[in-house]
Amino acid sequence: MRGDCHIHVIMDGVNYRKAVELHREQVQDAPIRRCLAAYQERGITFLREGGDARHVSERARDLAPEYGLDYRTPLFAIHKKGHYGGIVGYAFETWEEYRALVGQVRQKRGDFVKIMTSGLIDFTQVGALSEEGLDREAIREMIHIAHEEGFAVMSHTNGAENALAAIEAGVDSLEHGAFLSEECLDALAESRTVWVPTLSPCLNMLGAGRYDDGVLREIGRIHQENIRRAAGKGALLAVGSDAGAWQVPHGTGTETEEHWMRQALPESAVLERGMEEIQRRFRYPE
Repeated sequence: MRGDCHIHVIMDGVNYRKAVELHREQVQDAPIRRCLAAYQERGITFLREGGDARHVSERARDLAPEYGLDYRTPLFAIHKKGHYGGIVGYAFETWEEYRALVGQVRQKRGDFVKIMTSGLIDFTQVGALSEEGLDREAIREMIHIAHEEGFAVMSHTNGAENALAAIEAGVDSLEHGAFLSEECLDALAESRTVWVPTLSPCLNMLGAGRYDDGVLREIGRIHQENIRRAAGKGALLAVGSDAGAWQVPHGTGTETEEHWMRQALPESAVLERGMEEIQRRFRYPE
């Protein structure tokens, strides 16, 4: 089965604000249908969503079967107030509020819980993030509570310290995972965590003029080298493009992600095992 383990239906790969604004008053089916059709046309039949705050992925879940798609969604992502994450979901301040949001996922039959534990890659310099991550205890508790409710956990995580905290807490999938250390790679190999590296948001920007290509190439080189090393240690990896991000259109974004991943991992069986794990674990807990 061909799939993409990290997409955002609400985004269009061109202009985030305009794409989100389309759904300001109510969810619009037309852009969702265009998105789903782009995957159907390319024979991509498994999709795992990253969530949004406007119920777009919730509607996409209803429409996906018309396109022959196995579509899994957390409905929305959960982030700690004052930290990155509002772009795709809702914030909490107290653990009671966090539990209530996890409860909403269950009530609306979301397939899994998505959490945000760090900032984005800072594409202006190698090795930097837009903000530091949550403390180790907060990351552990977010994962623990979701697991208590029977959900698999998808975690937006960059930076070695944040990634190690998530892996050691038993996170089911690590999204992005920029700038991992050797300790992180070893921990991945010893865990059941599936790493979804999302190379396309960085490498698809080459030549676009927004950032320095030399910086982008170096960030991409580090990421691909870590992918090779993780696979060599026996870690689980899967293809996820972050489709909807700038320069990562739906459908073709999956194809570029497959290209960048093949550069790092010529042996596709490594990725197939990771996707099988995601398909098995990331479903509504009956």
